[in-house]
Amino acid sequence: MRKTYRILPVYTGDVSGAASALYEFGGMTVIHDPSGCNSTYNTHDETRWFDKESLIYISGLNDIDAITGNDNKFINDICAAAEIMRPRFIALANSPLPYLNGTDFKGICRVLEEKTGLPCFYINTNAMHDYSKGQSEAFLSFAKKMLRDPERKVKNGVNIIGMTPLDLTSTEIHLSGGYELVSNWGLNTSYENAVRATEAELNIAVSSSGIAACKYMQEEYGIPYVKGLPWDGRPCDYTETVREKTKNYIVGEPVISGSVAAYIKTKTSIDYNVIATTEITDGLLLDCDRKCHGEEELEEALKDAENIIADPMVRLISPANADFIELPHFALSGRLYLKKIPDLMKPDLYYPGI
Repeated sequence: MRKTYRILPVYTGDVSGAASALYEFGGMTVIHDPSGCNSTYNTHDETRWFDKESLIYISGLNDIDAITGNDNKFINDICAAAEIMRPRFIALANSPLPYLNGTDFKGICRVLEEKTGLPCFYINTNAMHDYSKGQSEAFLSFAKKMLRDPERKVKNGVNIIGMTPLDLTSTEIHLSGGYELVSNWGLNTSYENAVRATEAELNIAVSSSGIAACKYMQEEYGIPYVKGLPWDGRPCDYTETVREKTKNYIVGEPVISGSVAAYIKTKTSIDYNVIATTEITDGLLLDCDRKCHGEEELEEALKDAENIIADPMVRLISPANADFIELPHFALSGRLYLKKIPDLMKPDLYYPGI
């Protein structure tokens, strides 16, 4: 059966992705759900609970509220929590039940803004997509609602867009060549930091989750963007590195995988092809790359592999004779290999000697 999983775990869901994206932005994220999506996020998909607090709530939707569409309870509970916690904004995330019921989240946002006086926006999730879609929707919704024209521009100012623990573990960003970090969306950051984004002269999308927000800021504020990890301290676009067809594969999120492939090609002249297994891929793959959504499709794509770089779980469906380099991905294998996840902002630590 296509697009099903019997051996590999599925990627973190879009609701968790949305919560992860906004975790450090100072707002209140409310997931409209009986409690399943929130408990999964709390217990499996977030690593920051131990050292940072965040206002992430669940509505506790019950059968009667779902059937009768009792939005007043949802609204009143949010207003009560906002009165106590005083968030910078309110973000509403959808889940399967209200999605199927057609809950008017945009209308609820208008009511909440009137009642609380706080900015409120809807993140278009439904727990039927992967984390990259949820993060992308959250970053884009935040940008549309919270950003304003800058009072000044920072010369050579740079934003890092799309950085969360689901993809990257590093909390340090090293820039050289006169570049200055303006804001980081959204790891080791803050609300004050995030809303400065329009002061930058360049955006760097470090994951596919940051692409939509970068495109919006380019159209609305004239800020160009590149995609790829800023190795050696300089912004670069991994798609500009020419790679050829090969039997060496990197499996995972396309921007990070593409950056790794470009780094290896630049340092060693060895080609790797990307097999993208997360949802957002438009404009992120070269002709030699491909996307695979589903375990069977991925297993088929790896049949001729000679070398594979991927999360250790992928080894279970890889050819036994292929050389396998582990690159754990938290959004896939969670805490199983958390201590083995390398700092991808410093590739020389992961690929010694290259």
